[in-house]
Amino acid sequence: MGTLVGHVAPGAGFLLIGLWQLFSHIRLFLLRPSSYSAPVWFPVRGVRHLELILIIVGTVISILMELVIGPAKHQPFDDDGTIPSDHLHNFEHASISLALLLFAAVTIHMDRVRAPMRDAVSQLVAAAAFAQQLLIFHLHSADHMGVEGQFHWLLQTVIAVTLATTLLGIPYPRSFVVSLVRSASLVFQGVWFIVMGVMLWTPALIPKGCFLNYEEGHDVVRCRTDDALDRAKSLVNLQFSWYLTGTVVFVVVFFLQMAKLYPEEPRYLPLVKGGSGSSDSDGGRFSIGDDHDDEDDLEAAKGGFGHVVSGTKPIEIER
Repeated sequence: MGTLVGHVAPGAGFLLIGLWQLFSHIRLFLLRPSSYSAPVWFPVRGVRHLELILIIVGTVISILMELVIGPAKHQPFDDDGTIPSDHLHNFEHASISLALLLFAAVTIHMDRVRAPMRDAVSQLVAAAAFAQQLLIFHLHSADHMGVEGQFHWLLQTVIAVTLATTLLGIPYPRSFVVSLVRSASLVFQGVWFIVMGVMLWTPALIPKGCFLNYEEGHDVVRCRTDDALDRAKSLVNLQFSWYLTGTVVFVVVFFLQMAKLYPEEPRYLPLVKGGSGSSDSDGGRFSIGDDHDDEDDLEAAKGGFGHVVSGTKPIEIER
C-alpha cells in the first residue's frame, strides 16, 4: 500500500469477493428462506474452491508487492538484517494479507478432509484475520493525524462491522441479516480502499491548501495550515457518508432486483419407507420428510442444488 495501486488493487479484491458473497447469500435466501443457513464461502461449478483460490492468489501477490517487488532493493530489510522504519508499513500490510491467506488455505484443507465443525472453525479463522486487520490499522505506523489518518480511522469502523458480523455468524448461522451486513461491509471495504487510493495519490484531487510530500519512501498528504487540515478531514467525512449511503442504496436495489429473478423454490418432501426396526409395530406405515442432518443441510445450501427441508417432523400416513 502507500500508493494509488497499493490501495486500488486490494480494494478491487475486497469488492469482488464482497459482491460474490452478497449475490450468493441473497440468492440462497430467496430460493430457500425457511431453510437458509449461511456458509462461509460458496463453491463454483467446475472449480469448487475458486473463491478461496482467488483470495490466496490475491494475498500472495500483495505480499510479494509489499516485501519483494515494491522495495527499491527488492527486499525489505536493512543491510544489518533489521527492518528499517520506512518499511514497517510494508510488513504491516503483508501481515494482513498473510492472515487472509491463512483463512483461505485452512478453509480449503478443512473442506477437503471433511473436518467436523469446519464452517465454525473457518469463521473463527476469518474473524482472527479481520481482528488483525483492525488492530494493525488502529496501530498503523503511518500517519494517524493527517488526511490519510482520517481515511484509516473511518476504515476501522467498517472493519469492525465485518469482524462483528463474522463472529455473530458462528452462533447465528441462519440469520440472513448477519450475512447481508457482512457481505455489504466487505463491498464497502473495497469501495473505501479504492476511494483512499484515488483521493490520496491523485494530485488533482488533493484538498485545497494541502499537497503531496515524499516521506519515508512514499507520498503523504500534508496541509499548510490547521484550517486546511480541518477542511480536508471534513471532506473525508463527507465522502465516507456519501459512499456509505450509495452502498446502502445499491444493496437494497440489488436485493429487490434479485427477488424478481429468484422466486422461492417449491419444497418437495420425499416419500420414504419407515425403518425396518419399527415395521412390525407401526404396521408398515410410510413417513414423509424424515429429519435431515444439519450438516447435509449446510452442504446442500453451499452447493445451491437440490431441495432441502430443514427441521420438519415426519408425517406418518396409514395405508
